[in-house]
Amino acid sequence: MENVRIDYAQVLSVEPVYQVLRASRNEQQCDRPADAPSVDADADKPREEGRIARMVDSVKGIFGSDDKDAAEPNPQAATPPAPGQNCRMVTVEREFRRPIAYDVDYVYKGSKYRSRLAEDPGNRLRIRVSVMPYAPGQIRAGNP
Repeated sequence: MENVRIDYAQVLSVEPVYQVLRASRNEQQCDRPADAPSVDADADKPREEGRIARMVDSVKGIFGSDDKDAAEPNPQAATPPAPGQNCRMVTVEREFRRPIAYDVDYVYKGSKYRSRLAEDPGNRLRIRVSVMPYAPGQIRAGNP
């Protein structure tokens, strides 16, 4: 008969295990003509924010989209290029990392252990301690 109890172990370290996701999308890239007037840095900020917003929208589209988001077209994506600009479609690759598990090192009664868990346990890890007498040659239930 197995004797079981619940106890706590001290967590030594937690290392996240990441899943790497790659996504690519086509973007229109336009070159500014050489004779175009230069624009100061402050005027370029809204355009940068637009790029970030488009990138976030593309990530949302990859990982799942709502029906209402899919129905609303992006007005910036359909903007025609200004006359004199050289535009082309460019494939942009992005890489995202997300934690899928945690490798946990912990110590219990002076012995160190390592387990892969679905969640970060924090400072203490709840463990199941099982004790059974060792009987050589005896067949346990469930083992042939």
